[in-house]
Amino acid sequence: MMKGLKKANNTLQEFSDLVESKKVSSHNQKNLRVGIDLGTSSIVLSVVNDKGKPIYGAFEYNESIRDGLVVDYVGAVTITRELKAKAEAALGTELVYAAAAVPPGTIGKNKDVVGHVLESAGFEVTCILDEPTAAANVLGITDGAVIDVGGGTTGISILKDGRVVYTVDEPTGGTHMNLVISGAYGISIPEAEAYKRNEANKRDVYATIRPVVEKMAAISKRALQEGGYEKGTPIIVVGGASNFEEFTKTFSQYIGLPVDKPLYPEFVTPLGIAMGSEH
Repeated sequence: MMKGLKKANNTLQEFSDLVESKKVSSHNQKNLRVGIDLGTSSIVLSVVNDKGKPIYGAFEYNESIRDGLVVDYVGAVTITRELKAKAEAALGTELVYAAAAVPPGTIGKNKDVVGHVLESAGFEVTCILDEPTAAANVLGITDGAVIDVGGGTTGISILKDGRVVYTVDEPTGGTHMNLVISGAYGISIPEAEAYKRNEANKRDVYATIRPVVEKMAAISKRALQEGGYEKGTPIIVVGGASNFEEFTKTFSQYIGLPVDKPLYPEFVTPLGIAMGSEH
């Protein structure tokens, strides 16, 4: 594991503990920054202070986002508004501003609607980041590659000197894993999602979905080659769909290069959105 991940893992552990306990951190709570991650399987609200310290976090599972696109506007707004209300009650203060993020290459109305969701939920939008840039805020990398394996897509971005210089987003993610699980076990898609999330099933599930992971690795390998990735710089996998013990081993074997993954990869982008908020 790259040395730079140690700090990121400490921050992610703090955030996960807050989400799990539903408590508020005792760190300085001035100049709070809010991030909203409209993910395919869940919507996550994160709050950090101006030093990037996690203050509060919460999430709700949802089906209002598909492949990075809002398909149920009212549903997304309702969940975001509920998360906002819970956060304000816990913190004892109104949360006015928030940032969001979109998959690489999202433009036009598809990008605008993400901001509209936040506005309809009662926020003023400070900025809309691309997801790899948000992730890099947490990971602390300026050069290397971030592979974001989400519910609907796998996004690969190459960073040089702190800037994203190449990015691609392909429609293969957690929902495709669910389709394979559903077919293999003869269960519905919602049942497949629940089965996948059960820690007791992780090993059996991974054997079933390994071909999907190898497809993600193939997409990533091609992107690294085409995007001018510099060997020796970090390759880091994030995103909730990567939450399997053997995931990075499969990627490393397929790509032929070391691949790292932080603790709680599902929380990297939400935290990075809050850290990258301009307010």
